[in-house]
Amino acid sequence: MNLKKEYLEVFLENQEQLFDEPVAETLEEADEFLEECMAVVADDYKDLKKCFKENGGDISGMTKEEVLSQAEVFALPDGKYLIVEG
Repeated sequence: MNLKKEYLEVFLENQEQLFDEPVAETLEEADEFLEECMAVVADDYKDLKKCFKENGGDISGMTKEEVLSQAEVFALPDGKYLIVEG
């Protein structure tokens, strides 16, 4: 998948928010895992909402904070969002 190193680090550090136990221990393992589960990087909040809707996620009626607190949403350092299906 070749995600940015910073994105992989965010996932490695926070993967417990989505999974009961670590699914990856290295950057390479994280990249392979995210490719296998077809993770998506959303450019901004509007794109994040679009990704949820396209994949059947029902976020209607949810506040921005509620959407961003979903376990599958990882906030990235550059303002983008990594969406990982659990």
